[in-house]
Amino acid sequence: QVQLVESGGGLVQNGGALRLSCHASGFDFSRYTMQWYRQAPGQEREFIARIRAFGAGIDYADSAKGRFTISRDDVGQSLFLQMNNLRYDDTAIYYCNARGIFGADAGTDYWGQGTQVTVSS
Repeated sequence: QVQLVESGGGLVQNGGALRLSCHASGFDFSRYTMQWYRQAPGQEREFIARIRAFGAGIDYADSAKGRFTISRDDVGQSLFLQMNNLRYDDTAIYYCNARGIFGADAGTDYWGQGTQVTVSS
């Protein structure tokens, strides 16, 4: 059974920091591109950061560049997002996504249930 379980969200003051985690199980984590998305109330889900399998690269949305850092631990099957200098408009539910790229996994998408991040002004 595939599971993506996010944790680490919470309430933080403007300018503060949080570290989100996503623990994966039920699939070959090391072969998947892992991503973070977020969705604010009344808005569409938006891409935040991506880390490809096998060290193939990292991408950030403009809103995350210079403040957020994505990383992964393939042995522990975990994805992380270090968020610094948080702003009020970072308030959203943050979702972990696993996207299959190789072979029979290509096109597969798995999502976590999300973790709430609230930044107080």
